Amino acid sequence: MAATGTWTTVDEVMERLASLEDSKMRAVNEKHGDDHGVNLGKLRALAKELKTQQDLSLKLWQTGDTAARLLSLLICRPKSFDKDELDAMMREARSPKVQDWLVNYVVKKSPHADDLRQAWFSDRDQVVASAGWALTSDRVAKSPQGLDLKALLDTIGSQMQQAPDRLQWAMNTCLAQIGIAHPEFRSRAIAIGERLEVLKDYPTPPNCTSPYAPIWITEMVRRQNMK
Repeated sequence: MAATGTWTTVDEVMERLASLEDSKMRAVNEKHGDDHGVNLGKLRALAKELKTQQDLSLKLWQTGDTAARLLSLLICRPKSFDKDELDAMMREARSPKVQDWLVNYVVKKSPHADDLRQAWFSDRDQVVASAGWALTSDRVAKSPQGLDLKALLDTIGSQMQQAPDRLQWAMNTCLAQIGIAHPEFRSRAIAIGERLEVLKDYPTPPNCTSPYAPIWITEMVRRQNMK
């Protein structure tokens, strides 16, 4: 194999990924829909060795392998993709972790982020729609200008309870972000969460904040007020 940091072929990288595969980790990940067994810390370390390589990133994505796609997202140049390429990648990204990294590490850094947000928001594919909602949550928190927060709350209140899991999670995140970042809508956001009870019984580890929106909002506001 080539020396560290000088690999240029997909075969060499795939060989390294195979060496990092752990069957027990795969079993855990597969319960969450992610068909790979590579420790994400080791994957990030590998990406650091490879550094940014757009051509290699594209080739790794084309393998369809989940670990390879995660790695490809870490070594790509986000601003190099056009809107159609990102749309195609989202529709191919069936693994939840690949979808999450594609949105957070690539699309959010793209000049096409808001165009894609609007295009995906009401997509018939619930996975694609959930990406639109994730991008909307980011705007709610960071740049809400131009967003109709009241209309978002109307949609969440009428659709979140029946939404498929991944879309429901994304809508719930948006609900929480509205309540956290926008005091004028906080009481309504909490009331919607209390009425719908989405994720109310979600198992939450000690010292972690529940994703149940009323608890999430209240805790994050408390922390902000302590600063």
